Amino acid sequence: MKNKIIICFILVCISIPSMAQFSLDAEYRPRFELRHGYRDAAQVNDPLIGCISQRSRLNLTYSTPAFRIVFSPQDVRIWGDEQLASSTGVYGDDASLSLFHAYAEIQTGNFGYVSIGRQPLVYDNQRLLAERNWNQNGLAYDAVVFKGHLNSWDLHVGASWNSNADLTDNCYPTERIKSLNFLWLNHKFSEQLNASLLHIASGKTQTDTSSQLFFRQTSGIYVNYSKDQLSFLANVYYQYGKNKQNDDINAWLADVKLSYRFGKFKPGLGLSYLSGDSNPVSGDDKLFDVLYGARHRFFGHMDFFRNIPSHTNYGGLEDYYLFAGYEISKTISIKNTWHYFKLETSNNLTPNNVNLGMENELSINWQINDYTELETSWLIYNPTESFQTLKGYQSDKYPQFIYLELTINPTLFTQQKK
Repeated sequence: MKNKIIICFILVCISIPSMAQFSLDAEYRPRFELRHGYRDAAQVNDPLIGCISQRSRLNLTYSTPAFRIVFSPQDVRIWGDEQLASSTGVYGDDASLSLFHAYAEIQTGNFGYVSIGRQPLVYDNQRLLAERNWNQNGLAYDAVVFKGHLNSWDLHVGASWNSNADLTDNCYPTERIKSLNFLWLNHKFSEQLNASLLHIASGKTQTDTSSQLFFRQTSGIYVNYSKDQLSFLANVYYQYGKNKQNDDINAWLADVKLSYRFGKFKPGLGLSYLSGDSNPVSGDDKLFDVLYGARHRFFGHMDFFRNIPSHTNYGGLEDYYLFAGYEISKTISIKNTWHYFKLETSNNLTPNNVNLGMENELSINWQINDYTELETSWLIYNPTESFQTLKGYQSDKYPQFIYLELTINPTLFTQQKK
């Protein structure tokens, strides 16, 4: 049934009169991975794991001067993981076929429009609201967002209310956000400088069977400056309000990144700081929650710190890093990034020694043409005894990860408005 709906939508859009504009884009992204402790360091004691995943996505956009509608089905799968198969062949299934985006944007006047439906929420450096593009599934949000623009100012105000399919009550899984509401105000001071103010009110229930909401409030600023060879960005966010246990929140997050280009060579350095809790049972929550922010983009690409509460035992995290990139040619570049990690604080659940070790990431990117990109990377982690204690394993081996990723995203069809 889902396949028939998608096919009907494509046929209807293609047959639309030329009074409107229609475009059809595609993305195909297979990724080959060799894992030896990636995401789960304890697996370094297990045999090497090899796998291939792929994303296949269509982006259909229909627009007029008064509104725009976007429809994006996608299929995400691991090669060979099929429900319908026999000894003589694989016949496939539709279990991995889903609707990534489905939203409409309706113009509300000269200064803005309202976006309704399952849509991307991507702001600033994606620290708190992100698309999580590394994950083959990506991340989308069911929300209503007003988007206004006036001169050099942009204002977005969004709200969401999530429910279970049975609709018998207002209960919702406690690990997920029941209500996500935000305000984003951005000002472009010049071609070199822009700054943003972001506030998010995220409500969760205390248990899976309760409906009372406790709202975590997050407020902060983001600054991005780039002039000539110099690039600088920073953000600071403060969290307050109540966590889902009704405890007071007092937590911080900060990022600073600086780089300078010398011809084809671009070195830089940065710091990410996320406050932790020295006494998790004190009733005062000092552990910062990154909400729906990017995971793979921050705190190292080995993805050891995706879930801060469980992966640091509420200790928070500090990441000091250096990087250097070099353009071998107009289409090929190489980059190396080195991280040093430590817990922001220790507590009764963590080791006393807060040093967690170092990670190195070497990547090569080849822009084959306007719509085809090939990237490969080798990552290795040098753990400390504290890191192994935190992760619950012992080994003299180094966790490693290698991947090769091909991305093809052409525009297949465009019908220009007449």
